[in-house]
Amino acid sequence: MNKKSLSEQDICTKYVTPALEQAGWDIHSQIRQEVTFTAGRIIVRGRLHTRGVKRRADYVLYRQKNQPIAIIEAKDNHHAIGDGMQQALAYADALDVLFVFSSNGDGFLFHDKTGLSGQVETELSLDNFPSPDTLWQWYCQHQGIAEQHTQTVVQAPYYDDGSGRSPRYYQTVAINRTVEAVAKGQQRILLVMATGTGKTYTAFQIIWRLWKSRQKKRILFLADRNILVDQTKNNDFKPFGQAMTKISKRQINKSYEIYLSLYQAVSGNEDAQNIYKQFSPDFFDLIVIDECHRGSAKEDSAWREILAYFNSATHIGLTATPKETKDTSNIEYFGDPLYTYSLKQGIEDGFLAPYKVVRVDFDIDLQGWRPTKGQKDKYGNLIEDRIYNQKDIDKNIVFDERTYLVAWKITEFLQRTGEYQKTIVFCNDIDHAERMRQALVNLNPERVKENRKYVMRITGDENEGKAELDNFINPESRYPVIATTSKLMTTGVDAKTCKLIVLDQRIQSMTEFKQIIGRGTRIDEDYDKHWFTIMDFKKVTELFADKDFDGDPVQIYIPKPEGPIDPPEDGEETDTATVAGKEHPTPADGDENTGIGGDEIKEPRIKYVVKGVEVNVAAERVQYLGADGKLITESLTDYTKQCVKKQFATLKDFLKSWTHAERKTAIIEELSEQGVFWDDLRDNVCKKLGYEMDAFDLITHIVYDQPPLSRKERADNVKKRDYFSHYQGAAKQVLEALLEKYADTGIEPIEDVKILTLDPFSEIGAPIELINAFGGKPGYQQALKALENALYQTAQTA
Repeated sequence: MNKKSLSEQDICTKYVTPALEQAGWDIHSQIRQEVTFTAGRIIVRGRLHTRGVKRRADYVLYRQKNQPIAIIEAKDNHHAIGDGMQQALAYADALDVLFVFSSNGDGFLFHDKTGLSGQVETELSLDNFPSPDTLWQWYCQHQGIAEQHTQTVVQAPYYDDGSGRSPRYYQTVAINRTVEAVAKGQQRILLVMATGTGKTYTAFQIIWRLWKSRQKKRILFLADRNILVDQTKNNDFKPFGQAMTKISKRQINKSYEIYLSLYQAVSGNEDAQNIYKQFSPDFFDLIVIDECHRGSAKEDSAWREILAYFNSATHIGLTATPKETKDTSNIEYFGDPLYTYSLKQGIEDGFLAPYKVVRVDFDIDLQGWRPTKGQKDKYGNLIEDRIYNQKDIDKNIVFDERTYLVAWKITEFLQRTGEYQKTIVFCNDIDHAERMRQALVNLNPERVKENRKYVMRITGDENEGKAELDNFINPESRYPVIATTSKLMTTGVDAKTCKLIVLDQRIQSMTEFKQIIGRGTRIDEDYDKHWFTIMDFKKVTELFADKDFDGDPVQIYIPKPEGPIDPPEDGEETDTATVAGKEHPTPADGDENTGIGGDEIKEPRIKYVVKGVEVNVAAERVQYLGADGKLITESLTDYTKQCVKKQFATLKDFLKSWTHAERKTAIIEELSEQGVFWDDLRDNVCKKLGYEMDAFDLITHIVYDQPPLSRKERADNVKKRDYFSHYQGAAKQVLEALLEKYADTGIEPIEDVKILTLDPFSEIGAPIELINAFGGKPGYQQALKALENALYQTAQTA
């Protein structure tokens, strides 16, 4: 048999798979083919979206169900034996695999990351592929896993409810690394996983495997928000069933094995309130600390006392934002992260929603404001004479007109893109959140008339608003639509359908910024939530450009001798509540009675409230998340030129591809994947010119400076050339209708044969009848191709 004539699939079937079976690999339990492990990046185009290419490995080999151990990338026999190696190595890096193979059917190129086979890369014959036991022995030796742990801990199965749900590839890596670390005796473990990537589900599978293997028998799961504990107990941890309980201050029952608790429920300011001391120090052998970047990270915190009390237990910290300041360090306590899965990687893989940024700057923010001599605010307070800038706005001074303008821009955006999109407006403090609520209510009277809960203030001090938090989170509950808040919804709120995040709060803490952005990163296919928008009024999104935004955490905590703790840096997690110009205390963060964190306060201060100051939009721009994960700050047209010229360096190159393309839609989709934002281009260019263009004219005009024609002009040119005289009857009617559809909607719809099921085609005849009017499908496709050639005839000869 001539191997050169075989496809890649034939090479796998006839050579690769038989070689694996001969080496002792079980085709049913140890070999998986065409393993897709990412979802494909979501590419946003205006109000539409598409999925990019998914990453797929030809073979993933398993020693047991939990543990991928080898990758094989196969190619057809026109390729050299090692041509798939670099691709396979990239997959192996993602999947945390140590043994990597490439094959073209002649044999294997073997890359051994452990070096235990004798060298890094070796060519193997088809009958010399390593056995499962050989690779597993090398794996355990390299990882330092003792033999007694391989059968019990490392090979303990995941929980499987029969639904087909299994950990995603990055969750598998986090779980396996953690289970192996525990088996080797590591006592402090930190996992860093971006918001929305399933930290709690990952924690559940870690605990399940350690619990089922009896490596860990009594486990405590700690969180600092009641809603986090309840969500965990009722959702991801539900399979623990009767073995699980939630600790309360009312009673302690030591007969359970899995315990969930608020820090606040087991600790207090006095020994009598420290419920955790009713357990012996060695009662728990595993403690999982959720959102460990908050209070538990502080060395002198009461919460850290709990961890110190149960010092002999293994401690696993979970966070999306490892906190490293001069006073606080996760890394000092837990050590370097055992595994990190970032926001950038989650978006790239298609598991997290990408975002678009709408940045709005006001003149008063940029230029500052100074009161006239002796000017008083609307409550009669004499305004201190100085220049007030953006740092002061809504903190030291309030401008009613600015609040109204922010609310108007939010309303305008929602009216244009969808008035029932779940929206969180992050305000400076509780007073600001209430003023914003009022402004939004007044600007949306029809929606509020439909339901008074269209806009709600959800803050830690107000029970009516807090009671609506579950409804805001629930995708099936339409109301509330808009939630104004300050700190309460920063974390612990799994609002999967949130499509708009508004930043009117000055944020300098990278930790807090990441947490806020995380409110929008979840994807919900069922409710058409694939991406979200960030509307920024306070230049907060400049933090996207910070080198630390999505990088590895850097430890900057320096243990110091006994002494006073320095005050937090400006912009760190502090908040205030103001009533009629004066501040008042609010419930403490995480108070068990409130169920979720409230609003930390500083010393009281006067906040001036000024009315009658003109405020205008100084600049407004839309920024896009590019394929490299960075915000595009150049003009949309410049960015489009750059994207298109990567693919088509000259007009001649573009025309050639466009002319010979079987489907013009394929080129349009290809340019979408390169980063062309079609809907936004049309909004920008067509509105200025006053007429609609199709994708062809948009590109030739923007990128190659060609004079554009409208869709109607192109259609009229075809009519003038008496193009339809070649056809008769139904065929002529179909082509005339296709031309009209092109003029109305562009080239993409007419290339989809389903258009024949719609009006006016359905009035001419059934789809099969219309196709037969051209002598069958090939004739119809040929006529459509000819129509397209006629549409672009002038351009093609240019």
